[in-house]
Amino acid sequence: MAAGGKDKCHQFADVICLNRYYGWYVQDGYQLIGAKKAFINEMNQWMNTEPNKPFLFTEYGADTDAGVHKLPSMQWSEEYQCEYLTMQHEVFDMFEAVVGEQVWNLCDFQTGEGIMRVDGNKKDVFTRDRQPKAAAYVLKERWETK
Repeated sequence: MAAGGKDKCHQFADVICLNRYYGWYVQDGYQLIGAKKAFINEMNQWMNTEPNKPFLFTEYGADTDAGVHKLPSMQWSEEYQCEYLTMQHEVFDMFEAVVGEQVWNLCDFQTGEGIMRVDGNKKDVFTRDRQPKAAAYVLKERWETK
């Protein structure tokens, strides 16, 4: 669906399903704090628009090249992916209407050649050969404590 306050068909849905990438495609990298604020603002708009509907996040994630480590964290590093996921979860948890979440894909996969991807889509929490990235442990902890 389009952003809160801009979508034209939300009133026909029983559940609002959103794909959001604040911190990756929107206000990415060093702008992560701003991305969180923008995400909260959008969710507040949705709460004003549809206060009685459940929300399900069907996609969110940040590309990560397994084994890349950066401090301070930078895009494509495992540290950034963990910080990104933690930020997303903090926003989800602020809103009781959020009833579910599904990180974008389980395992990295090959995509067509292009400048937007380094050897495929890497938003996943496992590598193509099914080895866990640091983000897998962020999700494991979240799921075990919920």
